[in-house]
Amino acid sequence: MNKQVYGNLTGLRNTQLKRIENLYAQKSSPEYIISPDIAVELVEISHEIRRQTGVLVDRNGKIVCVIVGDSHGIVIPVTPDHMAIPGRLKGLRCVHTHLKDEPLTRDDLTDLALLRLDFITAVCLTSDGRAGPVYSAHVLPEETKEPYQVLPPATVSDLNNDCLTRILALETELSRKNALHKPASGLENAFLINAVTQDADAAYASMDELKELCKTSQITVIGTAVQQRKRIDPKFVVGKGKLSALVIQAIQNHATLLIFDCELTPSQIRSITDFVEMKVIDRTQLILDIFAKQAKSREGKLQVELAQLEYLLPRLITKNTAMSRLTGGIGGRGPGETKLEINRRRVRDRITRLKKEITKIRKQRHQQKARRRQRNIPVISIVGYTNAGKSTLLNTLTQSDIIAADRLFATLDPSSRRLRFPADTEVIVTDTVGFIQHLPKELMEAFHATLEELAEADIILHVIDISNPRYMQQKESVEKILTQLDLDDIPVLYVFNKMDRVDMAEFDTPWLLNEGVCICARQKQSLTGLIEKLESMVTLPASHLRVDQ
Repeated sequence: MNKQVYGNLTGLRNTQLKRIENLYAQKSSPEYIISPDIAVELVEISHEIRRQTGVLVDRNGKIVCVIVGDSHGIVIPVTPDHMAIPGRLKGLRCVHTHLKDEPLTRDDLTDLALLRLDFITAVCLTSDGRAGPVYSAHVLPEETKEPYQVLPPATVSDLNNDCLTRILALETELSRKNALHKPASGLENAFLINAVTQDADAAYASMDELKELCKTSQITVIGTAVQQRKRIDPKFVVGKGKLSALVIQAIQNHATLLIFDCELTPSQIRSITDFVEMKVIDRTQLILDIFAKQAKSREGKLQVELAQLEYLLPRLITKNTAMSRLTGGIGGRGPGETKLEINRRRVRDRITRLKKEITKIRKQRHQQKARRRQRNIPVISIVGYTNAGKSTLLNTLTQSDIIAADRLFATLDPSSRRLRFPADTEVIVTDTVGFIQHLPKELMEAFHATLEELAEADIILHVIDISNPRYMQQKESVEKILTQLDLDDIPVLYVFNKMDRVDMAEFDTPWLLNEGVCICARQKQSLTGLIEKLESMVTLPASHLRVDQ
């Protein structure tokens, strides 16, 4: 049996440590919050060492964890064998001492709500070291301002309150209420969190985009929070106190998942997942998960797996509940299901093999490009922000049936189709993966071979969704990525899509329309001007098309 004593053991004598460790040998009656003899023993130990002392007791009355704190509180360790799931409590009650007569503290009640403890109890010490008042609280199944109920003070001789029956009744009611909000099998209810130091408008716009990512991944968003801060907290992003309040709010709204609208560092993931007993992912993990679900071709699957492993590798050093909670489902799809238990060496080996496979595919692409260049067929590449209408445009131009849907990253694998202009000129039109702001660097690196296709383009069609209020920001994000890929020298034709959703007479940036062509990608008749413009560009001498030729 594990007899580890957790917490602050510095300066304790061996005899004191032995007495504390012997608490594991005692057993409480399940009907009692804590058996009186154990409560008295905790009080005597605390009086001797002048530190708070606590135990975690399961529903059978077995002590599963012994904790030593300081004069102000204890820190409850992670208990992987007792994890609270939606609709259930943790199955453990925490009983600890207070060195003076004081009710349950804010930290006590926060631990109760965050960890979904069966009970939180504080046994107070009198000035002469005896057991004084006992304060207890439990969570409430109803959605109230405070998610717990504090019971009237008791004494150590008055702890037989049919505790187990009360706990089971509470859990039954929690399960009933949770069933009303339970998502479909395999889906999640998510609470979204972000912190911003400067531009709050940009943070809210990013949060809106995160909601769309959740929609693509079939996640139900049950709440959001954007906090303005002077600086991002290095451990908890929004600060420990604010995170406590947000997580309690998320739990009350039956959330099963926390999503941060930023990329969490390995240390932040560890701090947050040690602090809350919920699945936690960041924006990068969500995008990687979407790519894993959408990839259909062998190349796409290899690239996504490589990106996932590149993201996972630096986080293996902090492997803990952060990773174990992601087994399956959102954030754990694909290699995440099997890579939780492998070591860094095996991950590096797999990354090396994936890079070799992708290099082979890259060589095959070069051969295909060489044959295409020999036939001197111009190439037009469609780029744009995700869900701007690229695949729809390709379908309408070439009478194709490529998957096109009103969601982010509906198309992941690149597609190429032939297009013949009225003047009998033939071109190849390619559709690429959509871009997004803060595109994970792991994806940029993994999809480098795919994005390299753009370098072979004679013309880049930059599709812009002008019905989106943030179209200028999206336009700049795409141009930034094109610059990173050194594609500035390729002629760009702006295609302003979804004009049917905008009052063109009141368009807020009329000068922009002079730089491109307005279309509705679903309406073939609206593409006449685009086809004429493309045909005139394609028939120009090569020296007018490519700066480097």
